[in-house]
Amino acid sequence: MTWAPDQTRATNMPGMPAMAQTYARWVNAQGGIDGHELRVLTCNEQNTSAGAAACARRAVREKAVAVVGSYSQNGRAFMAPLEAAGIPYIGGYGIAEDEFTSPLSYPVNGGVASLVAGHGMQLADSCERVSLVRPDTTAGDRLPELLNSGLRRASHRSAIDIPALEDAAEYTQQAGRARKRAGGEKGCVTAVLGERTQTFFDSFRRLPEEQERAKGSVRISSVLGSVDQPVIDRTGGAHSPFEGAYVTGWYPEATDKSWAPMRKVIQEYAFADNRVDPADTGVQTTWIAYTVLKAVVEGLHRDEITADQISHALDQGERVDTGGLTPSLRWKYDDLLGAPGFTRIVNHEVTFQVVRQGRLVAQKPGFVDVGQTVLSAP
Repeated sequence: MTWAPDQTRATNMPGMPAMAQTYARWVNAQGGIDGHELRVLTCNEQNTSAGAAACARRAVREKAVAVVGSYSQNGRAFMAPLEAAGIPYIGGYGIAEDEFTSPLSYPVNGGVASLVAGHGMQLADSCERVSLVRPDTTAGDRLPELLNSGLRRASHRSAIDIPALEDAAEYTQQAGRARKRAGGEKGCVTAVLGERTQTFFDSFRRLPEEQERAKGSVRISSVLGSVDQPVIDRTGGAHSPFEGAYVTGWYPEATDKSWAPMRKVIQEYAFADNRVDPADTGVQTTWIAYTVLKAVVEGLHRDEITADQISHALDQGERVDTGGLTPSLRWKYDDLLGAPGFTRIVNHEVTFQVVRQGRLVAQKPGFVDVGQTVLSAP
């Protein structure tokens, strides 16, 4: 099963279930996975705990062997039913803390923790003052210290913390405060508000004239999931307010040759489905998660595949090569980062990107290891 919210007031990820169905069409056209047909169930998680729990109960009822490449902020609601049934959760988006604590969760990225800690490292060389606008939620409360752990790697002062509603219609007050506190030259304003990040920077762009004159020297920034190539395209491409922005991501930029196999599959099996954008971080995460599932099933060589077999193979150290999209992935005890609240992180590498001429491109080649930075956060 693959689930994600769709048609809600908050973050929507329709490309993830659509990518899962695309993957199934492709792999079944090749004879399945080690001769097994891949049947993908999808579910609208609705951005609610009730919706997440309903999807998890359906996965149990339908005897899913894994939940793969999914998005949900409601970890407590979905992990308990999955754990009770022994169903592994492979490659969640990295937004729920339970993804990094449950023994049946196998994350393919370092989650928001790695992104925000890495973002602090990315900004440290260029920004003397940083304003952080983040959700006024329990999960959002952890972001300032994660960002500061990265900033402190270069002996920078801490960021100015500006909480905001995660579903507000506009952010004029927070934008004005963020710009003022960041100052002028070498000041940076970063927003990590998910789908509402675009709304925030629209408010930032519309600041009163006296602030508008001064704000040109303030750099903006964010992390993937809050800003990605589809958002940049929707907001004007090279004329987007994100032009010149720093962005920290989990994976290589969308034009990297490592994505060529995924792009070929999308072109051949989802050419008419505009939900499946190869530059979308959710779509990319789902592709990687199904790559893990495929590798594990191929390694089992069994007539019947069960949830217990898959989780046992992963626990015993099945190593998965994702073709350069991530480091080699393995979830043995020795591979776990062990950071408080994020014990299950095994991939703690990120990429530094920047928006140039409307495209997200690498600011620095290759991956940056942020494991020690995450560990140093309170």
